[in-house]
Amino acid sequence: MTATIRARVLLLAASILAPLMAALPVRAGQVEWLPVPAITIYPGDIIAETMLVDGKFPEGTSANQPVMLSNADLVGKVARRTLLPGRLIARNTVAVPEVVARGTIVPAIYQDAGLVITASVMTLQAGALGAMIQVRNIDSGKIIVGLVQADGSVRVGGR
Repeated sequence: MTATIRARVLLLAASILAPLMAALPVRAGQVEWLPVPAITIYPGDIIAETMLVDGKFPEGTSANQPVMLSNADLVGKVARRTLLPGRLIARNTVAVPEVVARGTIVPAIYQDAGLVITASVMTLQAGALGAMIQVRNIDSGKIIVGLVQADGSVRVGGR
């Protein structure tokens, strides 16, 4: 057999055997359980525990791919892309839900040594809890940066 024919035979054998090898069950001790959607999760959906199941993957999958490792890491997050049942969930396909939306009027609070000043501001960016976002003071038009709080307000300056 010439080298060209031998290479073609090996390529044909590999293309036939590859799907068969993938279908073989994984041996005990070589399994990793990772969270996967039980149903289709659409962008904007907040992920609940009931939407997830454990999927069986070859050992080392999580070390080689940037995927979510546990249900606790996913519950309460929002899907950024469509998540399909049985498929691994990449880290960049979920996000922390936004507390404030872009273009909304929220209170900005400045607090320092017993002094509290509150002003109405318009958000120039959406933000999740703890995010630094830009806001515009409605009265002065000045743009300032603040930290998004759990109640939807923005803390600026001070302590």
